[in-house]
Amino acid sequence: MLDTHCHLTFPDYEGAVDRVLADAAAAGVTGAITISTTTQDCIEALAIAASHENVWCSAGVHPLYADRTPHKWGNLKHVARHEKCVAWGELGLDNHYTNPPRELQRSVLEEQLAFIESCAREGIDLPVILHCREAFKDLIPVLEATTLDPARFVFHCFTGAPDDMRMLLDFGAHVSFTGVVTYPNAPEVREAALLAPLDRIMLETDAPFLTPAPHRGVRPNAPKYARVTAEFLANLRGERWDDFHAQINENTSRFFGIQNVR
Repeated sequence: MLDTHCHLTFPDYEGAVDRVLADAAAAGVTGAITISTTTQDCIEALAIAASHENVWCSAGVHPLYADRTPHKWGNLKHVARHEKCVAWGELGLDNHYTNPPRELQRSVLEEQLAFIESCAREGIDLPVILHCREAFKDLIPVLEATTLDPARFVFHCFTGAPDDMRMLLDFGAHVSFTGVVTYPNAPEVREAALLAPLDRIMLETDAPFLTPAPHRGVRPNAPKYARVTAEFLANLRGERWDDFHAQINENTSRFFGIQNVR
């Protein structure tokens, strides 16, 4: 399986990417997608992806970096044109924090979505990774106002309640789970996870954050722990590991256009 969302450009992994990937492979996590947070970080993410066979990247501006101006949209397009870039993002809204202000987050989000639509018209057709924290009612209408296909969106690091899950499923998007689903203090996330159709689920670490139980507290989190969360979720849902494993790999391959996920 792949870790569909981690941040290998972060300082936690400086000089250690090869070891982190080797540890992941030994645990059955055969690759990773390193996710962009700014229009500079995306260049660094591409460099890692281009130099590692089983690493891919994304290109986007995280809502909590909305104030890191100027946003060099040309950098995103440069990265998105590369064969190792498999998604836009992560982008979205974060209502948990007061900074950057919500108005600025929304302005950058709308500008970024318009940019993505313009790239789609030029033939750069990539799915979109969403950051949505306490913002489902605010974010989904913004997405609905675009021309982008809801099935090409994934709400990464789901930390919401069942009603939030129903909203994103009604919208038509995919959903991705991190170690949060394993935490004893996250019963609503587990309840929501039971509602998601198996053909719309993906798994991730969001490393260096959110190490799953029973390893919670280990920092940095690492792609190898994606397997831990996957096995926990299969057990929670009462699904055979082989069936669950095969389906999440199929979902990952289909959504990101990555062949031979196993």
